[in-house]
Amino acid sequence: MMENQTLSPDILFLEGLKVSPQSSIPAFVLLLLIYVYIMVSNVGLVLLILTESSLHQPMYLLFCNMSINDAFGATVMVPGLLADVFTPISERYIHYYECVFQAFCSHFFAGVSHTVLMIMAFDRYVAICSPLRYATIMTGRMVVALSVAAWMVIFFLVLVLVGLSVRLSRCRRVVLNPYCDNPSLFKLSCESLLANHIYGLGYTVVLLGSSLGGMALTYLKIAVVCLSSKNKSVNIKALQTCASHLAAYFILILSGFIIVILHRFPHLSDHRKLASIFIHVVPPSMNSVIYGLQIKAVREKIMIIFKKNKPTVSIIK
Repeated sequence: MMENQTLSPDILFLEGLKVSPQSSIPAFVLLLLIYVYIMVSNVGLVLLILTESSLHQPMYLLFCNMSINDAFGATVMVPGLLADVFTPISERYIHYYECVFQAFCSHFFAGVSHTVLMIMAFDRYVAICSPLRYATIMTGRMVVALSVAAWMVIFFLVLVLVGLSVRLSRCRRVVLNPYCDNPSLFKLSCESLLANHIYGLGYTVVLLGSSLGGMALTYLKIAVVCLSSKNKSVNIKALQTCASHLAAYFILILSGFIIVILHRFPHLSDHRKLASIFIHVVPPSMNSVIYGLQIKAVREKIMIIFKKNKPTVSIIK
């Protein structure tokens, strides 16, 4: 059976992480705990926002996009890593079409992370810079339109990105990564990769350029409004929500740039593989705390739920 898989051209060898036998159990337990935490915290927040009518506001509904995407991004990668921890390196195989699907989902998750944070920045901009028009601008229809746009634009851009790699013939069968991504796919080919590099560079420039540019412009205008306003309570509230949003964005950008920097140092390939996992676990782990639990309304609802479930002890005088 193994020989047949080895001979099959659609079976790829996935290098994965190098985990020693002594470290297998600690690594598995750590990854499992992180994954459970990501799923419970993000799915829990989505259910809380959807079930509490008082949280049916644009900011919280837009936040559901982030939590859903974070749970999706962790699910794309972590279960596969958990399965590979106890699998010998020589037996880590993946079907080519599974690899393509995983690569698409990986880039889709990263792209949506940027677009969701961009529409959340737009929401904060309208709320702070045009508070009197907020209700008329951020209607239910606008929230749905922004959410759909955040997901669909990236869907088509990543579809082309991965499609350019799928069209190539394959002369190699080793994926030098813990999981499949677009570079892993086109590196399997011996054909010219000029079109892949051009589109990949253009995709990165457009996504990061619009993300960084949009964030900088949005928060520059917010800063101007806050500095010109004499209402300290409004400014403090604005800074609290903006600080949480910026922290989530900073973690996402830092996780991505670490991978780019480590690509420049081939001798640090093992560190790059570990860093490539961070973007799928660090932002999803931190967003629910940094952004979700820092929101006063969400925090209050969570405290109410805990108080309801807390057993009461009656004291007889």
